[in-house]
Amino acid sequence: MQSTELILGRFSSLSPKMQVAARFVVDHPNEVVISSMRTLAEQAQVPPSTLVRLAQHLGYAGWPELKSAFAEDLGLHSGRYGQRAKSLATRGREVDLLGEMFAVQRQNLDATEALCKDSLREAARLLKSARAVHVAGFRASFPMAYSLVYGYRLFRNSVHLIDAHRGGLEMQMRPIEPGDAVVTISFAPYSSESVTVAETARAAGARVIALTDSNASPLALAADVQVLFSAASPSFFPSVAAAMAVMEALLELLVADAGEAVAQKIDAAEQQLFDSGAYLLPSAKRSATKA
Repeated sequence: MQSTELILGRFSSLSPKMQVAARFVVDHPNEVVISSMRTLAEQAQVPPSTLVRLAQHLGYAGWPELKSAFAEDLGLHSGRYGQRAKSLATRGREVDLLGEMFAVQRQNLDATEALCKDSLREAARLLKSARAVHVAGFRASFPMAYSLVYGYRLFRNSVHLIDAHRGGLEMQMRPIEPGDAVVTISFAPYSSESVTVAETARAAGARVIALTDSNASPLALAADVQVLFSAASPSFFPSVAAAMAVMEALLELLVADAGEAVAQKIDAAEQQLFDSGAYLLPSAKRSATKA
């Protein structure tokens, strides 16, 4: 029996305060997985102890066990990728996989928007004031890191990618100095390199922004600003769709806050890409050029 079904089955036996907590938990499963107990209690407008009592009333040892059950129901961390792939192969005969996937992605985006509105603005302010910006992402988190650097470099030169390419992690971290900002991106299971970058940045006196899936992640615990996203997925691998949306929203804030000067830099960079042949000209312009 899934945790949601368990709560609904025992809902009538709960105290009025626990019913308030239970209703919020059932209606917001992504927040249960992503948020800390204290944050979730604030959102549900109940004391944190009520969440603990709810979990125990349902037969769990405590809140972490109920949270883990929700994560398992959503397909998160319920075993290694291979095990989850086997489960997926079995479930594929019983459910609409595509419908399920897109439904979860919509939930991820809604949950992430609610989670990171304030922290995204705080992250943008920190980046704007930084002497230089370093962005670290490894394995499945690399696309977000590269996209952030690619977009940011259109209007700022002091942005650097940390990807440990050819074993160069130490060399890429060496320039980090006080006054810099370091963006680290990772979700469970967390990459050891991302934790190393966060710890190195703090030791160097730089400010750290964590784009991650939980306030309890090792990146979040080492960060000055935590920007959370939901990575829930019914598939065998966590989703990065909401993380990519967070990255795009951060770039949007940086450009919107920077004004006309940045717009001119972006225009010049884009023109350079067309002039160099990196970007293809629209077909009409290509024909005119050949003529």
